[in-house]
Amino acid sequence: MRIGIVCPYSFDVPGGVQFHVRDLAEHLLGLGHHVRVLAPADDESTLPPFADPGGSVVAVPYNGSVARLSFGPVTAARVRRWLAEGSFDVLHVHEPLSPSTSLLALWAASPVTTGPLVATFHTANLRSRAMQAAFPLLRPSLEKIAARIAVSEDARRTVVEHVGGDAVVVPNGVVTRAFARAPRRAEWTGTPRRPVVAFVGRLDEPRKGLPLLCEVVPLVRAAVPGARFLVAGRGDVAAARELLGPADRDAVEFLGAVDDRAKESLLASADVYLAPHTGGESFGIVLVEAMAAGVAVVAADLGAFRRVLGDGAHGALFDVGDAAAAAREVLTLLADPDQRAVLAAAGRAAAARYDWSVVAGEVLRVYETVLGRGGPGRSRR
Repeated sequence: MRIGIVCPYSFDVPGGVQFHVRDLAEHLLGLGHHVRVLAPADDESTLPPFADPGGSVVAVPYNGSVARLSFGPVTAARVRRWLAEGSFDVLHVHEPLSPSTSLLALWAASPVTTGPLVATFHTANLRSRAMQAAFPLLRPSLEKIAARIAVSEDARRTVVEHVGGDAVVVPNGVVTRAFARAPRRAEWTGTPRRPVVAFVGRLDEPRKGLPLLCEVVPLVRAAVPGARFLVAGRGDVAAARELLGPADRDAVEFLGAVDDRAKESLLASADVYLAPHTGGESFGIVLVEAMAAGVAVVAADLGAFRRVLGDGAHGALFDVGDAAAAAREVLTLLADPDQRAVLAAAGRAAAARYDWSVVAGEVLRVYETVLGRGGPGRSRR
């Protein structure tokens, strides 16, 4: 099958959508399909061999973060040319309403020339005024979509309330074996006196929860003075340190942006993974990664997180924004290695549902469904 995938965000800065698109493309290629990905990037950017640059990148505030997008007449021309040259059986656009390559592909797509269009919605934003205002203008383009995918129930509700129609839920995928087999690093491995709590997330996005984690640190250390906190993620480390009291700064090590192998080892080495996010999460991919690595998870009781953690069966939950409750859950697990092991084992078993061998199969069934409707492009090879 010839599959074209459009990503709205630049690959030069890591992010959940980019990882999803990358891993999906790699898995489909491994199954023998022909796959090309279009993403924002300058011509000189380093991209995976299956990806094509979509045009110059501009950083703009979007969806509670800073997104690196590509728009304008040059990008629009590239999108049209890429679609014309691709001869795709299926066109798969991620975040089709993002003002970037994805929206341009949605506008340019035609079932006659590009094959049936599948769209994946990653965002859960039930009060999006921008989406509500834009919908009447985008309705004709949205009608091109042959099948809608949402990465979570929260994202599906956003589609239903703001886009119209329904969507099949196909979650984000994880290469679970990479986390399950990751070697532990001695410098990141805890001891009974010096247990390790890990956190992965952007430092300069408050919704990822670093300010709350910094409130948790002294509460945990009051009971376990030797507790260490390892923080991985890009952002202003100096500003992050200012969130900590002087007595706690030596207990928190900022690792900066880490590559995939280092992240896998960090999660495999830690005693507890803490996800103190405060909102804006449609899924919780980092929770699945931690579960696959075999570390006990403590997470804020966001709807998306609660569903990934099986209402607490696969990880401990605490009230969103409650540092004292988060610290209690962390301390409970640090004090009880047996319970920690039980929770970690339950998480690892639950993570198997999100392995790409399962998730990619569900995506392929969506492709086969739209092609089975007799959509144009089915026989172009």
